[in-house]
Amino acid sequence: MTITRLLVANRGEIARRVFATCRRLGIETVAIHSDADAGLPFVREADLAVRLPGDAPADTYLRADLVLDAARRTGADAIHPGYGFLSENAGFARAVLDAGLTWIGPAPASIEAMGSKIEAKKLMKAAGVPVLRDLDPAAVTEADLPVLVKASAGGGGRGMRVVRLLDALPDAVTSARAEAESAFGDGTVFVESYLEHGRHVEVQVVGDGRGEVLVLGERDCSVQRRHQKVVEESPAPGLSDDVRRTLHDAARDAAAAIDYVGAGTVEFMVAGEKVAFLEMNTRLQVEHPVTEAVFGVDLVELQLQVAEGESCVPPGAGAPSQPHDPIGHAIEVRLYAEDPSADYQPQSGRLGRFEVPDVDVAFGPLAGPGIRLDSGFESGNEVGTHYDAMLAKVIAWAPTREQAARRLAGALRRARLHGVRTNRELLVEVLGHEAFLAGDLSTDFLHDHAFASIEDDALPGTATDQGLLCFAAAVALTERDVARRPVQRGIPSGWRNVVSAPQVTPLEVRGTRVDVGWLGGRGGYRFVDTYGEVHGARAVSVTGGPERWQVVVEHGGVSHPVEVTLHGDLVPHAVDVDAAAGHLALVALPRFVDPADVLAEGSLLAPMPGTVVGVPVAEGAQVAAGDPVVVLEAMKMQHTIKAPVDGVVTDLVAAGQQVAAGDVLAVVSTSSTSDDGTTHHDEGEPA
Repeated sequence: MTITRLLVANRGEIARRVFATCRRLGIETVAIHSDADAGLPFVREADLAVRLPGDAPADTYLRADLVLDAARRTGADAIHPGYGFLSENAGFARAVLDAGLTWIGPAPASIEAMGSKIEAKKLMKAAGVPVLRDLDPAAVTEADLPVLVKASAGGGGRGMRVVRLLDALPDAVTSARAEAESAFGDGTVFVESYLEHGRHVEVQVVGDGRGEVLVLGERDCSVQRRHQKVVEESPAPGLSDDVRRTLHDAARDAAAAIDYVGAGTVEFMVAGEKVAFLEMNTRLQVEHPVTEAVFGVDLVELQLQVAEGESCVPPGAGAPSQPHDPIGHAIEVRLYAEDPSADYQPQSGRLGRFEVPDVDVAFGPLAGPGIRLDSGFESGNEVGTHYDAMLAKVIAWAPTREQAARRLAGALRRARLHGVRTNRELLVEVLGHEAFLAGDLSTDFLHDHAFASIEDDALPGTATDQGLLCFAAAVALTERDVARRPVQRGIPSGWRNVVSAPQVTPLEVRGTRVDVGWLGGRGGYRFVDTYGEVHGARAVSVTGGPERWQVVVEHGGVSHPVEVTLHGDLVPHAVDVDAAAGHLALVALPRFVDPADVLAEGSLLAPMPGTVVGVPVAEGAQVAAGDPVVVLEAMKMQHTIKAPVDGVVTDLVAAGQQVAAGDVLAVVSTSSTSDDGTTHHDEGEPA
């Protein structure tokens, strides 16, 4: 069978990734999209697009009937499910086949065999694949700890909890069930032994339906947060030949046990020489680009070849089960809209700028050393709350692992990421960390090592660097105001006949007000701190406008080129500053504040738009610092808002209420008792 028009039952970067291969092969493409995604690039890049009314996944991408109707209306003869959503739904795969369409994926029976992690483990054990020991939650003892609670359906770290204290197990099981039910519609969970300080290593396989299973090496995915992968690489560093052979043989046996057809991934935990099966993902993985880079293959093309009845062995390959050894090294990072210092809290908002420099290829295998970008977003796009917070994958290939890490870190440092907080700084820290470069990896990597991006939300560079960046921002803001003057354009900015004090530009740096002092006149701008001492820094060049400015700041005989972006349409008055020292997101503060905009002390604010799914306390309740006050669901995850201090809860939202970012969820005011026994409620600290 020959595929002529393919519908991708997914969104964002994976839809763009599949479209790229289809364009190269001459296959027409169809996109489906929710209302929230109407403006994203994948919709524009398809030959045809069908709107699925609504925003929530349950109303759009998870509606198999709407997807099949879109295929019928557009004349598509094949469906690629991408990953997530319906990609591992055996019922959907069966419905696609029953409709006479080509399904780009394994047989429904194979999906069912691996769809339940509980049943999959039994099947793998029978096939001789090493597995972890299952435990009865009611019979777990201290000797069994630590254990892992996992959702039987789905993945991505949702419905997963590591338990190290016995009395914490019941709550972990309950919360894992709730999250699994919300994410996958199936609250079944199980408990298994947890390999402390183990590595997450997976093997890429492709079955061709002729009894042949192609093994395309392994990937290390150990650097994780919330049990979700952040950094992936191929080949996995530091594995012994015996472990690598065990992994490949076990993956081949696992795929053969279910007569696997198409691209899939068999995941393992590795601790020393011990290997244990975790699960099999019966679809393409997010991290597939690193395999493509080191083996020189296009996995989407292989998926299409197999679906059309062709062999899965790449042209020029050696033995069918292993074409050749990997060449060089590839590392991928997942760039998320999230704040690592706030427990990786997802972020939403408009991307003022989204630019990654020196990209050699997008959505396809690299032809040589370089950078690949697979992105679901572009500058100006809105990052919503209905879907995963991943913005893009950035991949580097180089002859050695060290070169790949350095090249990737450099591209991330030079990227322009404005409008939402991202994990970019953390990724750069990881890629340059001595333990990472030494290959000392485990799933506890981020927990075991100190990272400024996680621990204290550190600002870029030194205190002097930060001062220079703020000074450059003040210069750009002043120059913009000068350009807007209707009169007296010839008078230098900041000029005074008699100088009694510096000019002050108020800025906000991550919630803290900073007053930038400077002197202006015909000699240009000079930096002055709040005590009136000239630092010796001056702006020697100011060009650009009205939104992008290049300010060259000279200090100590060194010139610092600084790029300042003024987002006039982002609220409130966002300013982004980029230089060699790093990126600094600022807010230009007004001189006067409207009293109506001042929040009550102790206000707990919604970190993002979402739905209130739980209110574990009552109005007027006494709470202790750290007690849960509100549970918010957004971006496919649940977020618990906790009391910052001991106090009394007032102005509490109701369960089921929709909230916007910055809305007040509750107010926690502290209480104290006077000598006469009277209780006084004072304003608490802001959350």
